[in-house]
Amino acid sequence: MTDLFDFSSQSKRFAVIGNPIAHSKSPQIHQAFARQFTLTIEYQRTQVDPGGFHQAVSHFAAHGGSGLNITVPFKLEAFDWCSRLPNQLTERAGAAGAVNTIKFNKDGTALGDNTDGVGMLRDIEQNAGVEVSGKSLLVIGAGGAVRGILQPLIEAGAGEVCIVNRTVQKARDLASLFSNDDCRILASSYAQLDKRPFDIIINGTSASLGGDLPPLHNECIAEHSLAYDMMYASRPTVFMAWASGHGAGKSLDGLGMLVEQAAESFYIWHDKKPVTAPVLEEIRQLN
Repeated sequence: MTDLFDFSSQSKRFAVIGNPIAHSKSPQIHQAFARQFTLTIEYQRTQVDPGGFHQAVSHFAAHGGSGLNITVPFKLEAFDWCSRLPNQLTERAGAAGAVNTIKFNKDGTALGDNTDGVGMLRDIEQNAGVEVSGKSLLVIGAGGAVRGILQPLIEAGAGEVCIVNRTVQKARDLASLFSNDDCRILASSYAQLDKRPFDIIINGTSASLGGDLPPLHNECIAEHSLAYDMMYASRPTVFMAWASGHGAGKSLDGLGMLVEQAAESFYIWHDKKPVTAPVLEEIRQLN
């Protein structure tokens, strides 16, 4: 384990745990939120080696840490840690099967939550101005990132969610897990995907990080479509470029999701709701 926590200050302490972690913008985001309320906090990045997650979290809690954000590859381990009594999980963390936010209570217990889905939903509806209710959604991928966003999308009133994945059985498993009377949930392989446009297309794979595209057909896109990549970079991702090149009305990366999920974590820890628009603009200029 490297970059151990520094507990020299008396202000409330927070951190983000991951590997790698040097690229994380969470410290800048949370400090910007704290300034809105004239709060003094410490927030640092902490890289944890494989196998060291439980030790790191226990160390942080034992030394008075107030809250943790969890990023790859530790969200499943965080879920396991928070599943152990007397710790607790929120309903949305249980649905996601992963934890990205931990709050440490004064009685020594911890609460595990997942703010990824609500963060993306707010970015789509509030920042992009696109309502999810009644819309047809194509969700690409069937991994942990996708599992974390499905419940909030369904609860927002999505009319249809089609999960497409290379291994179609994984998509079927998710469709079965999130089966809902109020939302039509489908599973498909890329080859069998209906050749029709979707209102919202969400790339929940990491393909963009390697400059790759999921093998979608162009008929998925229409003028009214929103293309949303959960990944983000200093320039439009290859998925965003593909969508815009085929006529999508809007294309967004996941930076807004990052800021919005951080705002929900901030609210969990401080019981204060920050204004996200100026922080998103500030972080995008740094990106």
